[in-house]
Amino acid sequence: MQAIQADNLVVRVGGRKGRDAVNGLSLGLGRGVHGLLGPNGAGKTTLIRTLATVQSPTSGTLSLLGTPAGGKLRPVRRRLGYLPQHFGYYKRFKVREFVEYLAWLKEMPPALIPKAVREALERVGLSDRAEDRMKSLSGGMVRRVGIAQAIVNEPELLLLDEPTVGLDPAQRLRFRELVAELGREACVLISTHLVEDVAAACTDVVLVNEGSLVFQGSPADLATAGTASHVGDSPIERGYTALISAKSTGGAW
Repeated sequence: MQAIQADNLVVRVGGRKGRDAVNGLSLGLGRGVHGLLGPNGAGKTTLIRTLATVQSPTSGTLSLLGTPAGGKLRPVRRRLGYLPQHFGYYKRFKVREFVEYLAWLKEMPPALIPKAVREALERVGLSDRAEDRMKSLSGGMVRRVGIAQAIVNEPELLLLDEPTVGLDPAQRLRFRELVAELGREACVLISTHLVEDVAAACTDVVLVNEGSLVFQGSPADLATAGTASHVGDSPIERGYTALISAKSTGGAW
């Protein structure tokens, strides 16, 4: 079973006079770590929000963990983990309390929550900050708390929107190790602007532009799409540039 199955998916934003941020996208993703790449405005965040059941499809079909997106989503949401690009929190919450609260919202059995929270904080290296207030944390630490709440329920489908923003190089390396572990049992989709993170952490790359699927394949396949004449400091960056330039109606920046 594919964790994500989208067929001719359209998601309109901005009401009737808005635009199709996701435009006829067809995609199937199963277990593993998948990188979602694309320029600003490509539709990545809208797609992630739709997969997280925050936003509803306009047309087409979407199935999540075997359940149609138009069906009963509550059971699906218990099996999801989601880190938005920007997330809010009560500043006076302790780190532990915040992750516990999100575990409760995910309807985890109360008896399992304390242990699950401890393990999630340990996995992101924040065990020693569990009793600190959220307002006292650095930006990178807040991001790591966000990752902890996303994985606290051991999700079968994990959606991460720009998860490495604010992380230092050592933390990004640990993050790559963590998602590799998670991808052995779950479908992990990481939306990012950092091509090098995708090359290092992901077994599969999904490239979107102007709301449509441009490429899906391995990082090695993406690296072969470019030539020395394309912009980029590495083969995978040049492959990314080549595919985006070919698809973009406005030309490469």
